[in-house]
Amino acid sequence: MPLIPPALDDRSYSDLVQDMLASIPAHTPEWTIQQEGDPGRTLIELFAWLADSILYRANLIPERQRLAFLKLLGMPLQPAAAATTILSITPNASAAAAVTLASAASVTGPPNFETLTELDVLPVTGQAYIKAPLTAAQQTSSMALLTGLQSLYNLATVPSGYTTTPVFINSAVDPNGVDVFGGTIDQCLWVALVASKPANQTAIRANLGGSNGQRILSLGLMPALASSDPFADTPTQAAVPVTWQISGNTAPGQPAVYYPLSIASDSTQGLTTAGVVQLLLPQAADIGAPANDVRSDAQAGVGPKPPRVDDPNFDSVLVTWIRVNVQSALTLGWAGINAVEIDQRTTYQNVVAGVSDGTANQQFTLAQTQIDPSTFQLDVDMGPGLGFQLWTAVDDLAVLQGPVPAFVLDPEAGTVSFGNQMQGMIPPAGRRVRARLMRAGGDSAGNLPAGSLAAISAVDVNGNPVSQLTVQQPIPTTGGADSETLDQAEQRIPATLRHQLRAVTVQDYKDLVQEMPGSGVARVEVLPLFKPQTRQSNIPGVVSVMVIPPKGTVQPPCPRADRTLLDSVYAYLSPMCPVAAEMYTIGTEYVDFGLSVAVEVTNGYGLLQVSQQVELALRSYLWPTAPGGANQQGWVLGRTVRSLELLVVAGNVPGVSDVNGLLLFLPQTGGGYQQITPNSDGNAELALQSWQLPELLQVLVTPGAEGSNVQPGNLNPVVQTDNTMAVPVVPAVC
Repeated sequence: MPLIPPALDDRSYSDLVQDMLASIPAHTPEWTIQQEGDPGRTLIELFAWLADSILYRANLIPERQRLAFLKLLGMPLQPAAAATTILSITPNASAAAAVTLASAASVTGPPNFETLTELDVLPVTGQAYIKAPLTAAQQTSSMALLTGLQSLYNLATVPSGYTTTPVFINSAVDPNGVDVFGGTIDQCLWVALVASKPANQTAIRANLGGSNGQRILSLGLMPALASSDPFADTPTQAAVPVTWQISGNTAPGQPAVYYPLSIASDSTQGLTTAGVVQLLLPQAADIGAPANDVRSDAQAGVGPKPPRVDDPNFDSVLVTWIRVNVQSALTLGWAGINAVEIDQRTTYQNVVAGVSDGTANQQFTLAQTQIDPSTFQLDVDMGPGLGFQLWTAVDDLAVLQGPVPAFVLDPEAGTVSFGNQMQGMIPPAGRRVRARLMRAGGDSAGNLPAGSLAAISAVDVNGNPVSQLTVQQPIPTTGGADSETLDQAEQRIPATLRHQLRAVTVQDYKDLVQEMPGSGVARVEVLPLFKPQTRQSNIPGVVSVMVIPPKGTVQPPCPRADRTLLDSVYAYLSPMCPVAAEMYTIGTEYVDFGLSVAVEVTNGYGLLQVSQQVELALRSYLWPTAPGGANQQGWVLGRTVRSLELLVVAGNVPGVSDVNGLLLFLPQTGGGYQQITPNSDGNAELALQSWQLPELLQVLVTPGAEGSNVQPGNLNPVVQTDNTMAVPVVPAVC
């Protein structure tokens, strides 16, 4: 039976009144009139009301005990998580010199953000290119030209043709990704650093060369981490070997010269996650670019030279090329220069929390809540001649021995607690306690679509305001989560006591993923003994954790976890797994289908309105997360889709008087749908494997009169779209 804490006294107001009325004959038998309105009855009701109030407060004691237990466990409420993303900052078009922005620049938005590092904003813009191999048609039409080049340059083989293809135009994300390794002829991403006008070109090269100190190029990169196979073995991805180079001055007709670039920092973890790579630029003499115009260099774009851009004005604004040469598979979703990481927090310095009164176990409330513990620094004024000194943050003062200068921070509530001189030092009486540095903020409101942030307020490292900066936000902000509520914390207690931050049972894995801060997971399924790559079950030692992100609407496509989410969950769970466990974090394998349903509409309802409601009801019922499924927690993994069950769902929609048929269809490879043959009872079923979920692509609702032979019609063919983009072959120049 469930363990439900009993009420200390479950008597209600009515119970108290009836108890006292029942005792009247035993104590005052002469009192025979006990009707409402009698003065004695009124006194009884007054006493019952007072007693009911007291019992209500007494019954709150178990609630207080739960809170005390939560505090004794050392489990404060989890603070809000801050959303993060990458910005690309463009300087004023007339700028000819770089400017170094100080960190903590404020980015204005629905919630404000801050930059996390200093940034050299270089007076150039960046445009990325690749050398894309020719298509079969282009290869055929260009064969005469290629064989002519072979003869002209006395080459051993026919040269490989390519088309210079701009990517990430206007700093936009490519939803399909750019395959730098397999989709280019040289396994390179080329980034052209371009001046705003020809007059600035020479001065900019000198400035990039460090006339006032060595400059840093901040290159933002976002690997395209989506996988066509949701069960691909993604968490074991290794760092991508890559070389970073800059083009030097090259005389016409001479081989191209490149200089290696040193990495100052790399938050992409070897191009395995979105981040910023900071590259140290060389001296000005080593910065240049080969001629791009074939009229000045007949070998422009040939061999290892940068891709040729057929624009007569390109040479006059080209400052230099950055060559990113990869040695293993890499698909990029975005790349841009002058990039900086931001998060949804605000920096505060020297914030006074209070003045010590010299007593034990003092607690001070800070002006801010939702504090980032990793950035929090606390000062205590230790008296004349000593001044403010940093104290150490600890998890529990009870483990300290003696007057150790330490404190406990509750980041969610924004409080700091001190000891009693036996376990932790008491701040000196009359002395101030202040937060030397802290960053606070974060919630789900920080999860914004791309393009939401467009303004920045920044100063340089000397404190001077920097204006006329343009902000581009190509990537949505993600990771923001609200702070934990008291109810959520109380529900977390049993799970925490059970798993103790160790993943052993199926429920342990589920609880730990749900507790992951800012995970953005709507549903977690654990498949023990299931190896995703081979779709085999009963494999000893293997466990697969399926995660499904949330989605605001119940329209296709169904929510799919990307590589970023899968890698985050894997990195969080991996240290808690048994050493012998072979764990995988996987996405969801959906089985596509469509359906058509014939309904009879009740008088007073419109067919269009009812059709929309029927479609919404069916999609909601088949949805992989809440409110899907019979239990409204998402469709159960591997559960068969039955037309008879969907008939009931459609029939419960207001305005539907009868459902006269429902057919299921499977999509064809070449387009269109094929009906699933009904069984002998006239019902169709879509069987799923134990790891699969259904994905309803198309719904057709048609009218059908009761008693007629009208059946739902076949679905319209699926329109196949061509995802390829025509790229012109490099034109010949006379």
